[in-house]
Amino acid sequence: ASASASASASASTSVKSEESKSNINKTETNTNTDIDTSTAIKASTETSTETSSSMSLPTLTLSSIKNKAIVEVAEMSSTEVIEHIESIAVRITTQILNKQGFTFDIPSRTTSNQVYVPELDRIVLGSKRGSRNFLKVSEARKTAITTKVLELIHSVLLKNIHITKRDLFYTDVKLFVDQADSDGVLDDVATMVGCTRSNLHVVASDKGLVVGRISFVEDGDFIDCTRMGVGGKAIPPYIDKITDIQSDAEFVLLVEKEAAYMRMAEDRFYNKYPCIVITAKGQPDVATRMFLSRLTYELKIPVLGLVDSDPYGLKILSVYMSGSKNMSYDSASLTTPDIKWLGLRPSDLDKYDLPEQCRLDMTENDIKTGKELLKEDFIKKNPAWMKELEIMVKTKKKAEIQALSSFGFQYVTETYLPRKLKEGDWI
Repeated sequence: ASASASASASASTSVKSEESKSNINKTETNTNTDIDTSTAIKASTETSTETSSSMSLPTLTLSSIKNKAIVEVAEMSSTEVIEHIESIAVRITTQILNKQGFTFDIPSRTTSNQVYVPELDRIVLGSKRGSRNFLKVSEARKTAITTKVLELIHSVLLKNIHITKRDLFYTDVKLFVDQADSDGVLDDVATMVGCTRSNLHVVASDKGLVVGRISFVEDGDFIDCTRMGVGGKAIPPYIDKITDIQSDAEFVLLVEKEAAYMRMAEDRFYNKYPCIVITAKGQPDVATRMFLSRLTYELKIPVLGLVDSDPYGLKILSVYMSGSKNMSYDSASLTTPDIKWLGLRPSDLDKYDLPEQCRLDMTENDIKTGKELLKEDFIKKNPAWMKELEIMVKTKKKAEIQALSSFGFQYVTETYLPRKLKEGDWI
């Protein structure tokens, strides 16, 4: 069956207050170390928020949007999603029988319809809507793609299987032409139906990794992330299949680079300092963001971020904290507010006497990005972050996490991180 959408009937348009996802006063201690990390990790009232772009987004408060709907999707069962798609099919069939062609009514995901709500500490989708009319030449192909994607998702859900976005693309290459077209429509369909993208059973390939003090059941199989070898466990794209999460970790260590993650995994850093180590190997994917959000919500433990000392390290943290523009409609399940910036910070370059040859000159684009970040709300609201970024822009120097290896390959796990945790040196 074909499908179309009138998201006003299905997408949730109310803003919900978000329960705090970090309880930093965890009282458990670890007998394997002389540093009590649960005492070291103290509560902080400062939060950090960034949009996924260097250009500022419009800002709204909860009070200012009381009478202005925003689009927020909700978790749905496969049966509920199927029913929504079938109701869409009935509507467009009725339009065709009435000789009206057919039109999709879709929430707009353009930049102008994305706003930041400080109280929610994340980006959300505004109330603007758009339409796709099959009878208009300029819209016919996009309308056909939307119909095809709805049909394919309906089939996948009926079979109760999952497919990748690449699988979806190859079902009709002549129609889709470019995977970017089918990927974009996939997000449109989620807003039309009013469900999270994971509820559509179309996922991206594995990217993120996790190792350390956590266990869970994945589709009936017990997973202990302390016994998954040196490389740890791939974060599955099917987050909905994960149940019974257990952990005695005192914090999550969120690492930007896979190389730094592998150092911690091989040294089994989590045995001496009870933690969960996660990486998305750079720019975070949806599965890793959703996994992190769920962990902090269920375990109530803080997240410490270890990223490169450059503007892009901060932008990566921002995606975890506030969400991305492409997925702003699903920010509630993809964001983890109040991540602490552990390192590598600009002030660390002098504090730890990083050799000059390890301090890289910032490019003109780096400097421009750094100056634009200074105008962002998530920087301006946090004086400590503001100070660090000002140091970076003033010195015009940046450094990668791997630069710490100039002191020794295990310096990051044996000296840098232990000292950071002992001193409570995060912001």
